[in-house]
Amino acid sequence: MHLLCAGLLWLSLSNGLSADCPGRCSCESRQFVQCYRLMEVPSGIPSTTKSLYISHSRIQHLQLSNFTGLLALEDFILLASGTESVENDTFKTLSTLRTLEFWKNKLRRVPSALPANLEVLKLNDNSICALHASDFEGLKKLKVLELKNNLISSLSPSMLPSLISLRSLMVDGNNIESIAGPLSLPHLKHMSMENNKLHLIPGNVFTSLQNLQFLSFSGNFLTKIPTNLPKSLLSLKMERNQLKVIRFRDVRHLENLSRLYLSENFLSSIDGVQLLTNLTTLEVSQNRLQTLPPRLPARLQKLDCSSNFIQKVTAPEFQDLRDLKHLFLDNNVVSVFEAGALQRCSQLSNLALEQNLLLSIPLRLPKTLARLDLKGNAIQNMSERELRDLKLLQVLNLRNNKISALDLKALEGLPRLRHLYLDGNPWNCTCSVLRAREVLKAKGTDVKGGQCAAPAERQGESWMSSKKIVRQCEHHLHQNEKSKESKKKSKLEDSSSIRLSMDDDDDDYEID
Repeated sequence: MHLLCAGLLWLSLSNGLSADCPGRCSCESRQFVQCYRLMEVPSGIPSTTKSLYISHSRIQHLQLSNFTGLLALEDFILLASGTESVENDTFKTLSTLRTLEFWKNKLRRVPSALPANLEVLKLNDNSICALHASDFEGLKKLKVLELKNNLISSLSPSMLPSLISLRSLMVDGNNIESIAGPLSLPHLKHMSMENNKLHLIPGNVFTSLQNLQFLSFSGNFLTKIPTNLPKSLLSLKMERNQLKVIRFRDVRHLENLSRLYLSENFLSSIDGVQLLTNLTTLEVSQNRLQTLPPRLPARLQKLDCSSNFIQKVTAPEFQDLRDLKHLFLDNNVVSVFEAGALQRCSQLSNLALEQNLLLSIPLRLPKTLARLDLKGNAIQNMSERELRDLKLLQVLNLRNNKISALDLKALEGLPRLRHLYLDGNPWNCTCSVLRAREVLKAKGTDVKGGQCAAPAERQGESWMSSKKIVRQCEHHLHQNEKSKESKKKSKLEDSSSIRLSMDDDDDDYEID
């Protein structure tokens, strides 16, 4: 019996599980403890524990005694456990604590007297209404502070004292209506205030944020881009606001800005955007643009102008965009696409033109294209002339157009085509379409072919899978071959007849 117990103990330890691990918990190497569905923080957690993770429990209140003896604890994460309060000084003596996270609980305030060595504090998805100077007092080593999805209504310098090492501040999804400055966070690199209720950002907010690189005010009520933004910015997100006009001369000092997000606003023009010379990503989808600006930043790699009112695409807008790789012009009203308009875009790999008013596939598209999306236009055919240069094309989407026949030469000229979407077109299912199907199968292309619209007896049939069409075409082919053989035989007989009559003629003219 003793040998059996010893064997079980050895087995549990060899699997990395401590023999004295609390119930509903797993303990790995007596350092990493995970617990689920508890009613309280369990006693008996190994004193050597460095990481404690508790989730989906019912722990209404945390108290100092829960952590007595856990002097090696570095990370404590409490997820979705209904916790409403934390006793004062609960974490004060945990000098080794580096990470403290309370996700999806019911906290109404920031826990008090947090240890001075804390580096990461995440209190997302709680019910915190306000921040106080005492909440973060002494946290000079704190690098990450997240308070997303709470009930905070304002933000000011007095609420964030001592945070001289803070690198990331996330307060998305609160009720913040006002922000005061200057925020004394000299090492801050990431700041996000998405989905709040901001109408105005005072210019002095950024006075001390001279290392800020990533800034997001998406999902507010801002009518203009904040002034006095730091030159250090690399990315600025202003989607889902109420921008109508952008004075790009006010932000031209942002010489390091590489990504600008302006989607879902009320912009009718982005003239002047070329002043941001280092921009590589520009997103202006779901605005009110009717034309593209005559000049765009030459270093652009991604341009998203989808869901606007753009009517035509011409060469001048794209003549300097030699680095452009992704162009999204879907969901516009483009009816004119100048031949060769994108010829200078010598690295373009992805072109989205779905849901426009095109009657044909644009001519002289860049040879570098790997994906071409033309779904939902009024294109009537696909020809070799339009596609012959696209030797690198892998995905072609022509769904929901007006194409009724396929050009075999066009398909044979696309050696790398892997996915072809053709459903939603009025296919005339003749045997030539079946031949195209065989070509595509031989190439290994994945095809969504759609249904026949004609002839009447084949309506509703899938031309990629219908056995009926195959049988009819095989019968038709057999009949054609029989007809050809018959004609050939007839020609041979006619030829024999001619030779015989010629022999007769020779006999007639034979000289003795």
